[in-house]
Amino acid sequence: MPTPPAKRPTLADVARASGVSVALASIVMRDAEGASEESRSRVKQAAAELGYRPDSRARSLRSSRSRTIGLALALGEPLHAELADALYEQADQNGFEIILGATGRHRDERRVLNTLIDAGVEAVIGLFPELPPAQLVHASKQLPIISLLRTIDGIPSVITNEAAGVEQAVSHVTQLGHTRLLHLDGGSAIAAQQRRDAFAESAARANAHGQVLPAGPDDATAFTVLREYLEATAPAERATAVLAFNDRAALGARQAIDLAGLHVPEQICLVGYDDSEFARLAHADLTSVRQDVAALAQAAMHAALNAPGASSTHAPQLVVRGSTARPRA
Repeated sequence: MPTPPAKRPTLADVARASGVSVALASIVMRDAEGASEESRSRVKQAAAELGYRPDSRARSLRSSRSRTIGLALALGEPLHAELADALYEQADQNGFEIILGATGRHRDERRVLNTLIDAGVEAVIGLFPELPPAQLVHASKQLPIISLLRTIDGIPSVITNEAAGVEQAVSHVTQLGHTRLLHLDGGSAIAAQQRRDAFAESAARANAHGQVLPAGPDDATAFTVLREYLEATAPAERATAVLAFNDRAALGARQAIDLAGLHVPEQICLVGYDDSEFARLAHADLTSVRQDVAALAQAAMHAALNAPGASSTHAPQLVVRGSTARPRA
């Protein structure tokens, strides 16, 4: 027979082990006033030896508040991971816990949103690239819903000024002297349409030839699309500056460039977006548009905890590294 699970230590166990009443043990574990330092020391020591942890669910039931925030994001996205880390910090500062709901091939956005609502969270902060806006607005009638990086009319949205980020990238490469630009777009990913439109407008303002290649937010798709472009395009007609939808796509593009026997940045310069950990790797040395993760997380948490929360837009900043240079004569 399988061994039954060990019983979870209770507050009564802690009180018994430390020789105090349950009421006094409760005072100590809640860090409330009314216990001597000697009693606090005994109770804390007994709790540590027994492995006792307060039951947050019972405490939530008593207070009628869960003090939890739901967070919906996609697996495998470096920026999402950085946002999650920053949101955990914000939650700690406000006395909240995060319940994570990860979207993926086997968990769509609607299911994750419903799961978080059913878990009793007080608000949901989410990256929802595909969920219809009407469903998010409908869900917001039950509890605050905060949209990260995507503007949704009717609910607070915390976004980056995508046009400003792309404008900085295009301005940088055109000032270096590049006139043939290529944008590997992000397909249906969050902010892909805004970056696509901003690229076309920025290239036109700079009197540069701008071409958009349908791709996606991942490295494999970017690799395939750019490899086919390089094979099919005469060297004299190729773009000399590639602006990828994000840093993952930029890494895929870098592989395609290397496979074609070309060099970054001497023959093709490369710009990413997000300034994720990929961009900061020494061998990548990728010029990238940095999103202000700390500001986005702070604004999203503020919106979640203050109903009705406020929408906000945050400025990005281009970080120049070794993947961009003047075109070779």
